[in-house]
Amino acid sequence: MCGVFGYVGKEDPLSVCLAGLEQLEYRGYDSTGIGGICKGEIVFCKKAGKLSLLKQGLDLPPLEIAIAHTRWATHGRVNDQNAHPHLDGSGAIAVVHNGIIENYDALREDLRKEGARFSSETDTEVIAHLISKHYQGDLVEALHKAIAWLKGIFALVVIHKNHPHELYAAARACPLSVGFNDERNEAMVSSDPNAFQRPRLNVLFLQSNEIARVSSSRIDVYDQRLKKISKKTERLEGNFQPPAKGGFEHYMIKEIYEQPITIQKSLFGRCNGEVQFEELPPYFLNKIKQVWFLGCGTSANAGRIAALLFEEIARIPAQCEIASEARYRTPLLTPETLVVAISQSGETADTLAAMREAKKYGCKTLAICNVKSSTLMRESDAGILLNAGPEISVCSTKAFTSQLAVLTLLTLYFAQLKKQISPKQLHSFLEHLRAIPAQIQQILDTASDLQKLAKKYADYEHFFFMGRRYMFPTACEAALKLKEISYVNANGYPAGELKHGPIALLNPRFPVVAFCANQQTEEKISSNLMEVKARGAPVLAIASEPQENIGSIADDLFRVPHTIDELSPFASVVAGQLLAYYIAKERGCDIDQPRNLAKSVTVE
Repeated sequence: MCGVFGYVGKEDPLSVCLAGLEQLEYRGYDSTGIGGICKGEIVFCKKAGKLSLLKQGLDLPPLEIAIAHTRWATHGRVNDQNAHPHLDGSGAIAVVHNGIIENYDALREDLRKEGARFSSETDTEVIAHLISKHYQGDLVEALHKAIAWLKGIFALVVIHKNHPHELYAAARACPLSVGFNDERNEAMVSSDPNAFQRPRLNVLFLQSNEIARVSSSRIDVYDQRLKKISKKTERLEGNFQPPAKGGFEHYMIKEIYEQPITIQKSLFGRCNGEVQFEELPPYFLNKIKQVWFLGCGTSANAGRIAALLFEEIARIPAQCEIASEARYRTPLLTPETLVVAISQSGETADTLAAMREAKKYGCKTLAICNVKSSTLMRESDAGILLNAGPEISVCSTKAFTSQLAVLTLLTLYFAQLKKQISPKQLHSFLEHLRAIPAQIQQILDTASDLQKLAKKYADYEHFFFMGRRYMFPTACEAALKLKEISYVNANGYPAGELKHGPIALLNPRFPVVAFCANQQTEEKISSNLMEVKARGAPVLAIASEPQENIGSIADDLFRVPHTIDELSPFASVVAGQLLAYYIAKERGCDIDQPRNLAKSVTVE
């Protein structure tokens, strides 16, 4: 979501911060801004809209230090005034902020009574005024006193005109990293360390209520008692190549086409004869009698499939919980429960909060994530990386199929430990799993067929996506892709549930996309399709090669390669991804950065 960035060093702070914002664009945003210090004064420029608009309107003098921001609106409309940075009343302090201040309204009213004047609708401006209220020459102390009043989550970067060579940063339950290079005498602060784009960089991560004073030559970190502490650093290596579309029109279609490779990467080294995870100590899964999957959006759909796999193959009770709801339950969790938190970014606020809550029950926690340095990976007891590489498009595609690959292997790993699968059964299953990348390539090779179907269906404003068993969460994920990037009303349903109410909506302008590749429920889904046809709704079926009767019912049919039911989501969901992409393209939508959405959802 919102991205924060700051720079102090010998290079031009404006150029470095703009480059940092470019790396944060993928997170999703609706306005941008940059501010800094020049000759003892705060100067800034901020614009609603894309970063390109900010660059066009930039007219700032040379800066000694700079902070920058991409905003995803929470408090206040999308306009120039509400974009960051935000200043205090005297114009001495500037703040960029990621997160939400839950008690901002009460704080705002109290500050107003004390004479503060506000120029925006945001919660962030309250922070600037609070810091100003407590400032008496020591900005660390002022920041410490200010954040004590804040309820909610935040990652802040602050500058003060009296401290023109220092950045000040603070965090609570929100990712914030500090990168520094002693040889180059420079330091940066960002909500995403991937935005640093520096080789051989030392990085530290702020924990809740820690404060950092950052200069080009020194980093001081203070805990919530304002005691100076020593922080462990990590070394970031790499060539930091900027993201590229590689000849594709959008990142989304590029990442869809990467899936044969990314799935292979997720499987590599983990299924040689038997399933093994170097990341998991042998004792880690001892005494586990229940599995609780946590996720949001796409990751929750992956968790739903995993729960089915675990109960069917590993014979372990399993369920998937929407993370934003799970944290408010009183679940029956024990130390014998494994909590598996699934996230592409590893920074999803609801998933982190739910995992932290589960830890109170003594549960073991396992992260399945695509980002090694993420908060989720650092805070879980163990973690498994997807190895899918950076996913830039807001609409998740390759991360989902990599999650499915890892979760399938984790299921088999448990089945081995619990002796629920014979060596012969395991060998057969792995053979089918290794064939999945080639089957997905078959889908990609026939993408033009889906493009033709997209032209036919692009003008519809309402869709039902339906399926049974493994195809139900697959349908939910495909519907999510369509609504994310095409802005049409698309809902995933269990096929048998349509007749319990939603079937009343069906008419010739309400097509149904049916995911039929589950062999066990072929007869049942065929009956459901007949019920749909009787109401005059167009039917687009996605079915596997042997399912002949489906073709006689559907108005349109797209064939996917046949595999066992447990692996049927892979090819079917890729077909759904392509359909969503081509419909969005037909409708002229902003595919990689759809409106109102963010890649890394860091607010609750």
